[in-house]
Order: sequence, then structure tokens, then C-alpha cells
Amino acid sequence: MPPGHTGGDHAQGSRVKRLLLPSKAFVRLARQFTRKHPQQAAQLQLTLELLAEDAFHAQLRTHKLKGKLSCSWACSAGYDLRVVFQFVKHQGAEAVLLEAIGTHDDVY
Repeated sequence: MPPGHTGGDHAQGSRVKRLLLPSKAFVRLARQFTRKHPQQAAQLQLTLELLAEDAFHAQLRTHKLKGKLSCSWACSAGYDLRVVFQFVKHQGAEAVLLEAIGTHDDVY
């Protein structure tokens, strides 16, 4: 489990606000996605805000990945949209490195 994650229920005090660090690949993929699907841009923004606030919120369905992506996690940003990320340290604080975004088949 990443630091700051207590598992199970999320009491208000157990959440750790994390900085989002988008990779160049994530920025490129997010721009492509929002160009093709402008109606889902607001949902993506909401998902990213929720990810920063509480990476294990039930709505995100955050889960650890396996295989070649075993160092990464993923969360849901809608019916078939996934955000792939890693928990990292940035300037001594916990952060989320955003790696990729796309449909289930695109990112896995």
C-alpha cells in the first residue's frame, strides 16, 4: 500500500492530499482524448481532482496493476476510461505521477 493509505474506510483525517504530476505522455494522451471526446472533459477533470484528494475513493475503483505495469495503479474516469499512475515522492511529499489515460484496451 502507498504511504497515507489506511485501507478500508476513509475517515476524514486519514486522507492525504497529493500533488498530481502529469508526464509528457499523459498530457499528450489527455489532449488527444479531450479533443475527440469534449463532452467527457469535465468528468476527467473531476476524476483528477478526486484522485488528488483521495486516491482510494470508492468512485475511482483504484486498483494495483500486474504484469508489465506492476509498479502502477489505475483508476476509473468513466465507463471505459482509465487513468494509470504511480505513487511517488516529490520534494519530500507524496505525489501522483500520471502516466497514461485511455480506454481499458488502450492502457492495458
